[in-house]
Amino acid sequence: MISAAVLRECGRPPVLEQRPAPLPADGSVLVDVVAAPITPLDLLCASGTSYFGAPATPYVPGVQGVGHLGDGTPVWFATSAGMRPGDGSMASVVAVASGDVVPLPPDAPPVLVAALGLSAVAALGALEAGGGPAGRDVMVLGAGGVVGQATIQLALLGGARRVIAVARSEAALRRAESLGATAVTSTDRADLVVDPVFGEPAAAALRVLRPGGTLVNLGSSAGPTAPIDSATLRGGSLRIVGYTNNALSPAQRATMIGEVAAHAAAGRLTVTYETLPLAEVADAWAAASTARKVLTC
Repeated sequence: MISAAVLRECGRPPVLEQRPAPLPADGSVLVDVVAAPITPLDLLCASGTSYFGAPATPYVPGVQGVGHLGDGTPVWFATSAGMRPGDGSMASVVAVASGDVVPLPPDAPPVLVAALGLSAVAALGALEAGGGPAGRDVMVLGAGGVVGQATIQLALLGGARRVIAVARSEAALRRAESLGATAVTSTDRADLVVDPVFGEPAAAALRVLRPGGTLVNLGSSAGPTAPIDSATLRGGSLRIVGYTNNALSPAQRATMIGEVAAHAAAGRLTVTYETLPLAEVADAWAAASTARKVLTC
């Protein structure tokens, strides 16, 4: 038997249960889970209101995790839990499709890699989609969140001239500044905006883009629509680009996870998170909308 967080009803938190250990099917492997983050995608899928449709319940949530194979190899892995039928990472042992398993450097910190995971991949992908940070002034909206924190560091590692942070609270701004960003001022201009929030903040950010600048959107936590005017777009010959990790091939995702893990192992990339044991999944779930929680097995 294994321990697993089981979601039995959409809109309610999962609860810890004992279940039979999974059996690997053809093309899958067993992973002993070390850490599984509770991500915004997990919460969205479990709400029953996502664009994937309501998930079949009961199921074990968790779209990603870190663990090790039977031979001790450390790995990051992805699942489609909540998006398609099947169980996810929030269990002591999971069966994972071999193509969704990525070996990690032996010195990569497993819990930190779990906390970073696809959020850091999204940050990396958004920077690339916007033409890269090298030699440019990069503005990061939602800079206090996990994606924002990762974007700040990855932009600087990628050669950004300056990273400008926009966040909702003083605490979030201080966190961003500790990572190398500067707080936004009324005179700031940017060449590239990374936007995980959309809404009014995205519209305001467009107005401070330099001619030919790009805004890359990868989320909508501030609103599903934004009051963008044609004159601003045309007057600055600006670009708006949409980004999603869902467009990545498994090989592309694996390469990006490897880059994230290497930075984490070298102490170049971190993020704020809190660890809780799997047994406390209900409490962690309730608090996960405001801060990254990582369940440890």
